[in-house]
Amino acid sequence: MMNVGNPGNSDSSLSIMKGKRNLLFTVLVFLLILLFCLDILLGSVRLGLHDVFRALLSGSEEYINTIVLKFRLPKAITAILAGIALSVSGLQMQTLFRNPMAGPYVLGISSGASLGVAFVILGFPAQFLAGSINALGSWAMVASACIGAGAVMIIMMAISLRVRNILTVLVLGIMLSSGISAIVSIMQYFSDESMLKAYVIWTMGSLGNLTSQQLSIMLVSLLAGVLLSLISIKMLNALLLGENYAGSIGLNIRFARIIIFTGTSILAGVVTAFCGPIGFIGIAVPHISRIIFRTSDHRILLPSVIILGAVIMLASDILSQLPGYDKVLPVNSVTSLVGIPVVIWVILRNRKYSGEF
Repeated sequence: MMNVGNPGNSDSSLSIMKGKRNLLFTVLVFLLILLFCLDILLGSVRLGLHDVFRALLSGSEEYINTIVLKFRLPKAITAILAGIALSVSGLQMQTLFRNPMAGPYVLGISSGASLGVAFVILGFPAQFLAGSINALGSWAMVASACIGAGAVMIIMMAISLRVRNILTVLVLGIMLSSGISAIVSIMQYFSDESMLKAYVIWTMGSLGNLTSQQLSIMLVSLLAGVLLSLISIKMLNALLLGENYAGSIGLNIRFARIIIFTGTSILAGVVTAFCGPIGFIGIAVPHISRIIFRTSDHRILLPSVIILGAVIMLASDILSQLPGYDKVLPVNSVTSLVGIPVVIWVILRNRKYSGEF
């Protein structure tokens, strides 16, 4: 005899599912705390746990205070912020474009920031750069990257308001990014050798060059971007089945695009400005989160990618340091090695998920 619709079974299943998700969130938070502590502990100079706690709480020897407070702690916080920003912006772009290969830089934000930095590093003679621009420290590159990313954001906003088809916006964003990359390549071809090396090093990404003032600005900017992402949760859920469906249930598509584009541009642009372009985190983390939590609901996905992005970025930073050695790998290389297998797996899986695309 067929068992028809027992509400008790449904409530029990929902309760079990909720319990599993709470357990997963607890594990991820514990992993985040563990990796954060390891990121501060590990490095070319070996420190004990008591040394780190003394430096954080009451102060230790001067060289230990310098290592912990001026280098390792800011770098670990930067890794968390960058992981959160790239993962959240990647999730938004994949949902908006309904494309599993979309990432935080699909709008050309990274290319715009790269063009701004290229103008500073490659657009001036080496003597002028050494004498004038270096006097401004890293602020010159940060400001130029923000200007470049902001300019591209404005262009993409204008395009999105005039073009109805979101796939056309995606194609135009890719074309704009390719055009900017071509300009940067021409500048590289005619640039001085030392300046070219400086630019290539910037493109490798770094988490360890931020001052406390820069870290504060980055934190405030990313909080604004994450706040916009939280506001857009209902919009993203409505967009899961396409813009036509979302429009039929009353969603203002243009307003939704503006909110989502603005949030993504802030998150991706600020990370690129302060840390350089960091690849694959924004593409890979949303997929990993969907696999772990088996849902397309952004009320669950957004907090999960926030925690998971920070976890993976901290793990990448630990790997890039080769703990115990005095060499540091480019963080962009490590994140690529982490993200590429996920992207390959998605392609081999024929881009089929549990209903989210």
